[in-house]
Amino acid sequence: MNEKHVLRNEKEITIKECTVEHIEALQALQIEVIQSLTIDSFLQPLSKEEFSHIVTGNGLMIGAFHEEDLVAFRALLIPDENEEDHLGEDAGLEKEEWRSVIYSEVSNVKPSFRGNGLQKLLGKIIFNKIDQEKHRYICATVAPFNIASLLDKFAHDLQIVALKEKYDDMLRYVFMKDLQQEERHATDRILIDMADTKKQQALLAEGWIGTSMQKVDEEWTIAYEKYE
Repeated sequence: MNEKHVLRNEKEITIKECTVEHIEALQALQIEVIQSLTIDSFLQPLSKEEFSHIVTGNGLMIGAFHEEDLVAFRALLIPDENEEDHLGEDAGLEKEEWRSVIYSEVSNVKPSFRGNGLQKLLGKIIFNKIDQEKHRYICATVAPFNIASLLDKFAHDLQIVALKEKYDDMLRYVFMKDLQQEERHATDRILIDMADTKKQQALLAEGWIGTSMQKVDEEWTIAYEKYE
C-alpha cells in the first residue's frame, strides 16, 4: 500500500501500512493526541505491546505520512474469540459468531492536521481492506460526547447496539456493523438526549438501534430506530 492524497490544507500525504519499525512513531503520536484532549478518558490508549500485537499479524495498522512524519494512524484488531469482555457478547452475537468479529481500534490524528478529514479517509481505506470471508462484523467502542469519534463511526455506517460500562467502569457506546446485512427499513424513530443514559439503555434493551446523531437546541441527540 502506498497511496498519495492531497489534503484540504494542500499538504500531500502518503498512506501506507505500519510495521514494527513505526511503533515508536505511533506511540509518540498517541501521546501528543492524549495531551491535546480536554477529557483524556475519551481515548483508551494502546500499549507498546498492543501496537506490536496488531502489526505482527493480528490486525492492520495504516498511517498517513507527511514528509516522512506520521500525522495520523488507524487500526483494526483481530481479537481472541475467547477473550473476556468480548465486544461480540456486548453486541448480542452468539459465541460461535465471535470468531468473525474484527475491532475498529484506536485512530489518532496529529492536532495540527485535524480538519482535513483524515480519520474518515483512513477509515474508508482500512475498512475496504477487511477480508469479508473471515470477518462479518466490525465492532467498536466510543465514549459519549466524543463527538468526532461518534460522527466517524456513523459516517462508516456502524450503529449503536449497547451502552454500558467498559474499561474499568468507563461508559461506552458499543458500535457494530454487519457487513452482510441486507437492507431493512425502520418502523419507528426517536431522538434521545445523549446525556440521558438510562433512556438510551432502556431502548437498546428493547431492541432499538442508534443510527445517527444530530444537534437539537445546542444539545447532542442520538437517533434510535426500531426495525421489523
